[in-house]
Amino acid sequence: MDNSVFSKIENRIKNAETGAIFVTSDFSDLASKPTVRKNLGRLTKNNTIRRVIDGVYEKPAYSNLLNEYVPPDPDKVAHALARAFHWTISPCGDVALNQLGLSTQVPVVWSYISDGPYRKFHWDKITLSFKHRANRQISYMSDKTKLLIEAIKTCGKANVDDAVITVLRSKFTVEERKEMLNEATEASDWIYQVVRKVCK
Repeated sequence: MDNSVFSKIENRIKNAETGAIFVTSDFSDLASKPTVRKNLGRLTKNNTIRRVIDGVYEKPAYSNLLNEYVPPDPDKVAHALARAFHWTISPCGDVALNQLGLSTQVPVVWSYISDGPYRKFHWDKITLSFKHRANRQISYMSDKTKLLIEAIKTCGKANVDDAVITVLRSKFTVEERKEMLNEATEASDWIYQVVRKVCK
């Protein structure tokens, strides 16, 4: 095994933040896919990283408070998979509500819309679910706009009151709200009316 490749992969991982998620393609500039996989396997054996699911690895984060390793962040895993498969994704359902402060409940299933196929991934007690949306529905919008629209959809028309509007407005800057107002014009009418209230 080429030790220079191993050292380069190891150094890249060591320089990353604790809890970072890696996929095989993150190291495609250093070596071929089989070589990268072999080196990641070697780094897994020496506990530098841990395997989450096939082709996805984590630089473990240790909690001194809990005296144990912290579970991988599902949102980071979702975005690593999107990076690997070249998908455009956005949180939806309870994940969107959670990220925008409309819910404190930890999602049972971490759901995302995606311009890729319907897919599910499992590890430990976590399920990641990717739901297909046409590329034209999500590719032209910023991550913030997609997140806002999905949160509004999840709330439902009858549940979006002034309190919800206030919470949502507080999550975005003036510039972000201007961008959302322009990007969300193709959303259904009731959703766009909510966006307008959030962005005013």
